[in-house]
Amino acid sequence: MLMQASALPLTPLKRGKVRDVYVVDDERVLLVATDRVSAFDVVMAETIPHKGAVLTQITAWWLRQLESKVEHHMLSADNSEIVREVPQLRDHEQELAGRAMLCRRATVFPIECVVRGYLSGSAWKEYRERGTLAGEALPKGLRESDRLDPPVFSPATKAEEGHDENITIDRMRSIVGERPARELERLSREIYETGRAIAAERGIIIADTKFEFGSVGAAVNEAESRGVVILVDEVLTPDSSRFWPADTYEPGHGQPSFDKQPLRDYLDAERRAARWDGNYPPPRLPKDVIDATSERYVDIYRRLTGHSLDSNGSH
Repeated sequence: MLMQASALPLTPLKRGKVRDVYVVDDERVLLVATDRVSAFDVVMAETIPHKGAVLTQITAWWLRQLESKVEHHMLSADNSEIVREVPQLRDHEQELAGRAMLCRRATVFPIECVVRGYLSGSAWKEYRERGTLAGEALPKGLRESDRLDPPVFSPATKAEEGHDENITIDRMRSIVGERPARELERLSREIYETGRAIAAERGIIIADTKFEFGSVGAAVNEAESRGVVILVDEVLTPDSSRFWPADTYEPGHGQPSFDKQPLRDYLDAERRAARWDGNYPPPRLPKDVIDATSERYVDIYRRLTGHSLDSNGSH
């Protein structure tokens, strides 16, 4: 069942580009990953089959792998358990199958915690033009897709609409405070290194990724906050990360990726042909682009987890 948007008997808290968030009670929220897809910060009119279930279940799988490293927000991604916990959803069980996650409620830091292990995407563009990444100098002579050792922590501000803005670590400190900034960087690096090692065993390179964190027990703008920092939102998904096949990796050019690359390629071609200016509304998507994008999502889920996609969210 495809979902463009959800309409549940709960109080809406937020609607993002992909996720709808609802209040369950003072301590819990429900995250619903729709099948909406965005590219270049524009949400497409069409939906991508299986996308919402892949994003939710891949996040749930990663959170189980990472529990020894970081506290997180997930209480359950099992559909039957969620409906037992939130009986108001009983009539919506089928439409929520595989795409819902019951989570602890947290105050989210207004920072995207980006970790780049390889020079690609917007980082490569900035480096090529200025020799920097988020304003910080990188070594000379790097090529596109070169590995960065150590990985670069490159925070960004979160934009509700439009483009996120890369910022310096000093700027992040001024936004969230010294202590939280240190903790966000430490956790981001540790989670990335753990995820990179797990993915490598499955023949996958995680070129870069972004994390979000929240605070439980204190406001996130308290510089000396004693609140517990937890990992929230999506984790190491094809929407938040760049996944490359390790067996074809070759620096010096762009790499094939297990994400919405077919969609990006199509939109790039439309822009080059002057049929789209890069703003809303986007062009209509042909069926072959939709199908190819859906196949990428399902494929990376299977490669990472070793499981076929389970619409109920259980193993």
